[in-house]
This record gives sequence, C-alpha cells and structure tokens, in this order.
Amino acid sequence: MAEPAQSQSYRPDPAILGLGADFYDPVKPADFPKCVMRFANRRWAERIALDLSDEQWAVHFCRFEPLADNFTEPLALRYHGHQFRVYNPEIGDGRGFTFAQLRDENGRLLDLGNKGSGQTPYSRHADVRLTLKGGVREVLATEMLEALGVNTSKSFALFETGEELERGDEPSPTRSAVLTRLSHGHIRIGTFQRLAFFGQADKINKLTRYCLVNLYAAEAGPGDGDNALRLFDLVSAATASLAASYLAAGFVHGVLNSDNINITGESFDYGPWRFTPEWDPDFTAAYFDHYGLYSFGRQPEAIHWDLAQLAGCLSIVTDAPALSELLAGWSDRFDEALVAAMLRRLGVRRAAGDRELAAALIKALAGRTQSIDRIFFDWRGGHDPGPELYPAEQFRELARLIRGRETDGTHPYWSDAAPCSMHIEEVEAIWAAIATSDDWQPFDDKVRAVRRMGEAMGQDALAS
Repeated sequence: MAEPAQSQSYRPDPAILGLGADFYDPVKPADFPKCVMRFANRRWAERIALDLSDEQWAVHFCRFEPLADNFTEPLALRYHGHQFRVYNPEIGDGRGFTFAQLRDENGRLLDLGNKGSGQTPYSRHADVRLTLKGGVREVLATEMLEALGVNTSKSFALFETGEELERGDEPSPTRSAVLTRLSHGHIRIGTFQRLAFFGQADKINKLTRYCLVNLYAAEAGPGDGDNALRLFDLVSAATASLAASYLAAGFVHGVLNSDNINITGESFDYGPWRFTPEWDPDFTAAYFDHYGLYSFGRQPEAIHWDLAQLAGCLSIVTDAPALSELLAGWSDRFDEALVAAMLRRLGVRRAAGDRELAAALIKALAGRTQSIDRIFFDWRGGHDPGPELYPAEQFRELARLIRGRETDGTHPYWSDAAPCSMHIEEVEAIWAAIATSDDWQPFDDKVRAVRRMGEAMGQDALAS
C-alpha cells in the first residue's frame, strides 16, 4: 500500500460524523479489476493540499483506501426527494458515497464524494456503476461551468475500471469508470425532506446547525427557530444565484429534482446536461423530460419550487409566515442575480442602468441571430462589433447602452477566431475518439481550451 503523501497544510475535518449515525450508512467500495487514470484535477489537489503520486491517486480514488485522519470507511448519505415533482422516499446515495472531508486553503469545508463506486443500502436493483462516457461528460460539464463562473462541484478524479456495462440508452457493452467529485458539502434539500417525512424536528435542528457552522461559516444561535430562518435566508440567496448563473452560462442541468439541489447552492450531479446553442427557453437536456419541466427557461421556476419544499420542512421548527415571506422574496433576488451574472459574463463593470443593459442583452440573445457563446465573445468587455456584423435593432440598442462600459480584454483568447464552447456535437466527437480508438487527445485539448477561456474571463475558482 502506498502511504498518503499530504503536505503540512492538509486539513482533514470529518465534521459530518458529528451528526451521528442517523444521517448515513457505512459502506464498502467496489473492488474494480483495473484502475486506469483518465483525469486528475491537480490544480484543485493543490488547493486542498493533497500532494499525491499517480500511484497514490489510484490508491485513494479508485481503491478508496482512507486518507490520513479522515473517514475510516465511506458513508452513503440518507435523503429523500421529489423526482419530477413526485415524492420518492426510497432514494439515498445509491451508487456513490462520501469518502472524506477536508478544508481548503480558505478554510472552506469540502467533501470528496464518489459516483459509480458500488452497492449501498439505497442501490435498489441498479448495477451501481458509472459508464466511462458518463464520467467524461461530467468532467467536461464541471470544467466548463467553473470557467464560466458557475458555482459547481469539481471533477477531481476519473478512473477507468475495466468492467463492461449494459445500458439501454447507449451502445452496450460499454466501458466503466469511477468518478470522484470535490464538493462544498453533499447536504441536499432532500436531506431535510427525509427528516421532515419522519417528523424528526430535533434532527432538523441538528442538521440546520451543522449547515450554518460548517457550510456557511455562520454562528448557530440558541434559538432553533431563528437558526432555521437564517439558514433558509442563506439558501434562498444561494439558489437564486445558481439559477441566474445557469441562464448566463446557457446551461441546462436536466434533472433539478430536490435531491439534486445542494443546500449551499452549488451545482452538482451531472447526467443529461447540455449547453443550449441559442437562447431557447424550451430547450431541454433530458430525453425523458417530456413536458419540459426542467427546460432552459424553466430552471428558475424549478429551483424556486424545490426551495419551497425546504420551506415546508423547516416550518416544522420555525415560523411558517416568516418562511413564506422569504420565499416570496426569492424572485427579486433572482432578478438581481441575473443582472449580475449576465454582466459578469459580458465583462463590464456594474453601474447605473444595469437592469436596462441586462434586459437589452437578453433581448438580443433571444433573437437567435448567433449562438450564445458567439454573442458574449463578440461583445465581451463592452466591445461593439459594429452594424455590419450585428445590424438588428436589438443589437443597436445594446450598443447604445453598452457605450462607455468598456473594460480591457488583453488576454490572447479574445483574439481567437471563435469562442470556446461545449455543445453536444463537440461532446459526442470527444467521446467518439475515445470509444473508437482510445484517443484521449481531443478530451485533453478541450479541458486545456476551457481552462484558457476561464483564465481569460478572469474568474476566480476559489470564490465559488
């Protein structure tokens, strides 16, 4: 066994153990026939002070031997949730677990969790494995979202595991993988729903205090009702920002069930995701979303609905009218967050008239004369490409409002012939190279291109 080689600043903190055994189940990871490293997020490994050799990456993130002074065994977390607005009490971590907790260089508590890592008490009849294609897709999604400034989990490690899987929605047998994600907690709205389902007010209070202290770095006071209202206020603000950032990124998560909404407002768990090429409110990601419940334009509605379920859970321990008042204020928070997110991606500084400018930008995008990526790229930093390229009235109005908002865009990326994007045909081409000839070069090239774009946009990944 390779000894873990953590630097002096490695800060293990298995805080969730303090919640007690009613919140999770110890599990054993699968024993995979192979461990072939396909992706290692070394830049985030540095930020959480894990200095590992390639052998140690495999030992900890494919064989799942414990990190020093951390969990001695992985934990499958317990939760319920609404899935396409139908309540399901039969779910929980069914093909993943939380493997470790530690602090980053800013003191944030982060989880290392897994997908495709074996049987748990909530696995039901699934094979509990992850396809390699699913792992590749999650890496691409998280890298792109991080570059665009979305608060997202990070794909930390991807190993091919040497098994052949049968899937009904892709050619089979197909290759298998296990993914490790780095996330700002794995507490979901569905975690609270499970406790409310069983009427466990004391455990709701306990979980509320855990979230305030460990996930929001806030003090938990002696009043349980006040704590619940404070947490709901924080979650309301965080989810409003999440919904706004999805729209600014042109992103469709695909499955915004209440068990997929993190209490920190961090986006995670990527299945049928897509980036919409054009500003199309009806664009859907999941082939099984027959009614467009989670379409591009309905994502704010979906997240607000999930937040209402959290309000219902917390009403067991605090004042329901006060929760309702906070819930009613979510739309205003979302509107303000959308203005901020749109102008952040446009690359202009905040000033008077921001709402008018953001509205004009959305109107221009909705005309679908160019892709979302192209429009943001061409107009970045307040640059007007001119009426020869953008003659439509809505773009001329955008030009009028953006005048005087210029900012410097000196990164070479802004001189490229085309913007970096992550549309479905690009993702499928990357996978085709892997599936047909085991060619990982397009995948590696895309990750590098996305990170270069993120550098150009000036996003600070640590702020997410």
